[in-house]
Amino acid sequence: MLQYYFVKGLSTLVSMLPHSLRRRLGNWLGAVCWRFVPKRRMNMAVDNIVQSLGVSREQAYDIAKESGIRFGRMFMEVLHFPRLTARTIHSYVAVSGREHLEEALRQGKGVVLATAHSGNWELLGAALAMHGFPLVAVVQKQTNAAMDRFINEYRTLAGMHVTYKTGVREMVRLLGEGKIIGLLMDQDASKDGVFVEFFGRKASTPQGAAALARLKDTPIVPAFITEHPDGTHTALICPAVYVTRTGDRDQDILVTTQQLTQIVEDHIRRHPDEWFWLHNRWKTPQPDANIADTEEPY
Repeated sequence: MLQYYFVKGLSTLVSMLPHSLRRRLGNWLGAVCWRFVPKRRMNMAVDNIVQSLGVSREQAYDIAKESGIRFGRMFMEVLHFPRLTARTIHSYVAVSGREHLEEALRQGKGVVLATAHSGNWELLGAALAMHGFPLVAVVQKQTNAAMDRFINEYRTLAGMHVTYKTGVREMVRLLGEGKIIGLLMDQDASKDGVFVEFFGRKASTPQGAAALARLKDTPIVPAFITEHPDGTHTALICPAVYVTRTGDRDQDILVTTQQLTQIVEDHIRRHPDEWFWLHNRWKTPQPDANIADTEEPY
């Protein structure tokens, strides 16, 4: 656990620094790490940006670079979490559209919060919790036990309840208690996803938000966070999305997942350098449903 105590100590030091210095250190750290991004992954990101946004390769490289460098600032912001409080968060993260989340909560069925790896998504969860919303962070367990302990401790410190992706029964129970279940839905979901259009290409997409909302007749509220040049942020909360229940569960989930994915895409188009382009979003090819059965007939 030496790594855990090292990062905790680093957090204490970083939290003592003025905002402008933390930001400069974050930019420096991000620039250093950018130099170690494997060339094949960098080329993959540039190719995807060109194909998705229709920009030149030079513009795409600049978008990919800023998308990578910002992780240094994000890391510094997470280290600074202990200094954030419900009293001070308002000057650091504003909330736009909070009425959409409040209205969804008033229905008494809980809320599924659908978000993406855009901006500092860890800060989004912390800020919403500090602004008084009962947020549950659904997270992937880290392979490094020390870092898993550290980040979950800081999430809890910010006021979030933490559950792992495998805790579906707990999510259902917490929805029944009127909680907000935060789900990231913009990474490749491999064979477990549903294929929907994302920047003009079919992408395997997590279906958890739509499936959970359909199960409990719960509103889905898309939300994102964006950074301003001065280092402050705004949480952007969108109007609720509802699953139309028919007799075809799979189709209901597919339609809703496509609707949510379009909202994610629209946000990325407005803030392209804040999304995680280094992730291979189109990694899983769509199965060809038109391939004929090649088995010999009996």
